[in-house]
Amino acid sequence: MRRILKAEAPRDGVIGEEFGEDAGSTGRIWVLDPIDGTTSFMVGRPIFGTLIALVSDGWPVLGVIDQPILRERWTGVTGRPTLFNRAPVRTRACPSLSEATLATTGPHYFDEHQGTHFMALAAKTDHRRMVMGGDCYNYGLLASGHIDLVCEANLKLHDWAALVPIVEGAGGTMCDWNGDPLHAGSDGHVLAIGDPARLEDVVEALACGH
Repeated sequence: MRRILKAEAPRDGVIGEEFGEDAGSTGRIWVLDPIDGTTSFMVGRPIFGTLIALVSDGWPVLGVIDQPILRERWTGVTGRPTLFNRAPVRTRACPSLSEATLATTGPHYFDEHQGTHFMALAAKTDHRRMVMGGDCYNYGLLASGHIDLVCEANLKLHDWAALVPIVEGAGGTMCDWNGDPLHAGSDGHVLAIGDPARLEDVVEALACGH
């Protein structure tokens, strides 16, 4: 990926999980995560993915989730509908938080304080259908209308930048735990919400963990 970008967009910056940062001069930065979901990859679960994002002046404007084993690919571009294997997809409506299916990669990624807030949110959702594990694949499932919420903490830019255009192009929203839009300076507390009507409910539920 870096070789292609150096040839095709040599003045753009590149940030990757594996090889650090190459500075650019255009205000555009390509953000790469070759294997998001390393544990799933190592144990043979086909829910890892390659993430590619383009961040312009600090804001994600293009994203790709590619799952090579299942041959599934979500692509999102600001202002355009999200595509799943070239067909448009949409998030689903969620009439109430109590009916929501919540996903997270795993409880061990939260510290004690964050875990308290997460469990306060989980208590308000349909916890019988809570999804554990999944990394980037959960956000693809949300964009395709299969789950309603993803809640994570301690993520790096390469973990979430590609996901924003995908979720938002499918009709959802992504923000931090305060409900503020995600940008390159965000602190790694990430929410993906399929039905934006539930945003205030989710932020309020998380706050109940104080």
